[in-house]
Amino acid sequence: MKLLLSLLLAILQALSLIVLIHVVLSYFLPITNPIRKILGQIVEPLLLPIRKLVKPMGGLDLSPMVLLILIYFVELLLRAFLR
Repeated sequence: MKLLLSLLLAILQALSLIVLIHVVLSYFLPITNPIRKILGQIVEPLLLPIRKLVKPMGGLDLSPMVLLILIYFVELLLRAFLR
């Protein structure tokens, strides 16, 4: 059980990193860039439901931040189960 929870934690940490990289690269690379396409295929399905609930404020998309917060809370819960 602990092994499974540890694996889930590692996956969530990797996902957090992927979301951060996706956000940073969105400022520098065009959407047609292959790296952005790959990251988008991973991140965008997770962001779409959040974007339906959280509309952009002043042109600023807050959905990645909401996703990172959700991932963080799931990590906290998993860490509590590991203890």
